[in-house]
Amino acid sequence: MQTNKLNYLSHIQVFRDLTPNELADMDRKLTMSTCRAGKIFYMPEDTGEVLFLLKKGRVQLYRIAPNGKKLVVATLGPGAIFGEMSLVGQGMHNTFAEAVDECVLCVMSRSDVERLMQEKPDVAFRFVEALGHRLTQLESQLEEIAFKSIPARLANLLLELAQEQNGDGRVTGYTHQDFSEMLGTYRETITQTLNDFKGDGLIEISRKQVVLRDRANLQVLAEG
Repeated sequence: MQTNKLNYLSHIQVFRDLTPNELADMDRKLTMSTCRAGKIFYMPEDTGEVLFLLKKGRVQLYRIAPNGKKLVVATLGPGAIFGEMSLVGQGMHNTFAEAVDECVLCVMSRSDVERLMQEKPDVAFRFVEALGHRLTQLESQLEEIAFKSIPARLANLLLELAQEQNGDGRVTGYTHQDFSEMLGTYRETITQTLNDFKGDGLIEISRKQVVLRDRANLQVLAEG
């Protein structure tokens, strides 16, 4: 169990510069826990006293608009960290973090993270990299919302999810509502667009599964 845990820690990007002994010391400061889908890890304006390291499952970071509409900022998979804004003295900026599936996580206290960053500048640099990557993702998402049509954005999302999941051209586990929240639009718009894709022979649709039949033309559409 400990060997598996240390192996997991060594593959997290922000800790890749630590030696085996340093990882073992860090392991003693971590708490591992399992939670069910729907668990809320933090809410807007929480100060955040822990850092979460996701070992298994998916976590959504999202915001709620004044009209109640949900916008997914990011969907995180195994190996991701979240709650990192607390490390720079910030709140969560109107962001929720919620488990999509059953999740296994390692939790590290803010004081231990701060101490590690002070003692290991390489780790601090990796955290800055992680924050920068998250910011780049947000900027890309805003750019797509501003300049791309819903069909182009949905085509791009389907291609990305298919590649992340297994690369065989299938997107499983997502509802039309999930897609709408990830793209910041209405479920009815997503349903109509998916039906249009199906009518054009680009995809096949079944319950919580989309099969990409024509990835070449989906790619052309995504770039439009």
